[in-house]
Amino acid sequence: MFLLLLLCVCGLLLRGDAQDRAALWRGNDRSGRCQYTFTVPSPAEASCPQTSGPELEGLKARLSMLEVLVSRLTRGEAGGPSEAGARAQSDLQEALNRATGERNLLQGEKQRLEQELQGLQRRMEEMRRETERLRNRPCPPQTPIVPPNPSLQGSGLMRPAGGSSPMSHLMTRPNRQGDSSSLRDSTWEYRSPGFQELKAEVTEVPAPDGSEENTGCGELVSVGEPVTHRKADSIEGRYGVWMQDPEGVSPYGPNMIWRIDTIGTDVRKVFGYEDMEQLSKGFPSKVLLLPDPVESTGATVYRGSLYYQRRRSRSIIRYDLASESIAARRDLPHAGFHGQYPYSWGGYTDIDLSVDEQGLWAVYSTSKAKGAIVISQLDPHSLGVRKSWETKIRKNSVANSFIICGKLYTVASYTAPDTIINYMYDTETSQGKAVAIPFRNKYRYNSMIDYNVAQRKLFAWDNHFMVSYDIRLGRPQAN
Repeated sequence: MFLLLLLCVCGLLLRGDAQDRAALWRGNDRSGRCQYTFTVPSPAEASCPQTSGPELEGLKARLSMLEVLVSRLTRGEAGGPSEAGARAQSDLQEALNRATGERNLLQGEKQRLEQELQGLQRRMEEMRRETERLRNRPCPPQTPIVPPNPSLQGSGLMRPAGGSSPMSHLMTRPNRQGDSSSLRDSTWEYRSPGFQELKAEVTEVPAPDGSEENTGCGELVSVGEPVTHRKADSIEGRYGVWMQDPEGVSPYGPNMIWRIDTIGTDVRKVFGYEDMEQLSKGFPSKVLLLPDPVESTGATVYRGSLYYQRRRSRSIIRYDLASESIAARRDLPHAGFHGQYPYSWGGYTDIDLSVDEQGLWAVYSTSKAKGAIVISQLDPHSLGVRKSWETKIRKNSVANSFIICGKLYTVASYTAPDTIINYMYDTETSQGKAVAIPFRNKYRYNSMIDYNVAQRKLFAWDNHFMVSYDIRLGRPQAN
């Protein structure tokens, strides 16, 4: 009993000593909740075996994460995801732009087809109305036969007893192309035989003239009315050039037509059509993309190559159509370019290339010639100048020019509907002279005129329209 009492007294004494050093703390934890903390120093241990608390462990974890991030930054891994995201965004933007462009092209094509459909519907309606009008039109009255004029008896112009007219052999003679179809005028069927005989008496039938055939290389006599083949599809085709190779080579046939729309700062597309019919329908069979842009409307084709002036330079390029690559390139010595010596209509037409029976030509001017037209015959393979001629007519005073049989012809106006070919220079004699051959600008803005040796016609580009002209050459003069 005494021992138990002694133990209680010792415990009370130890408790009282511990209470003197005990502490009670109150504060908010990290979540903001009130927390009480009671601390009592250990009477037996000077220090705890574990000195790291929760805060120190958290600090170590954060330091470890920072070390990992620093190591990633030094290895360049931190920028990887952002760069990949940027590349993905760029690819998506490019795909969106491409899809938008294709959509715009399809919308433009849709509008063009709708316009063509409306035009065809209008034409069908006009043809329907014309058919109805012809059906409702009464037949022409029969004119009574008038007895022959006695004054014509004995003149040899009376019809034979068989009833045939003396002009019947002229009305059924074959034409020059071998067509033996009848040449009878339908209006003659409703006139009296007496009138026909009188007409035969006063009408003179001209004898065939060999100068009307497109043979030989005489001077230009006349230019026919323009024949429209195709209208350009968009504003890019207001100016342009279309051409045909007189000595076409494989893989393209002799009827291949080439076309370039020349509106724009980066003209590179060349459209090829199998023949004139496909051109009129607007169905190209070949589209080429040139490595260097084209300057203006002075291009031409010859022996399987496209010849054109490079934009903003005096360089002439020979582009092989079969291999689709540049075969030759050469500067035209001292030639003006990019608006120094153009034709009067402008369009940077400083260098105009063309082809005739004698080969490849360049029409241009130089500072030495003071703006006068210079004609140079070029080597079609190397593009070197073989020979040059300097004329006395200023290049910017004429609308355009073309070469036939080594003779240069200039056109006075590009807008006047009825103008003239006003000058001719013969490279064989080195002589020039004024001429006055009527020429028609049907659509009143002619930006390209060239001689087509393959068809012996003039090709022109008149305010969106591709037109051609028949020509007539005179007999070549004997030396």
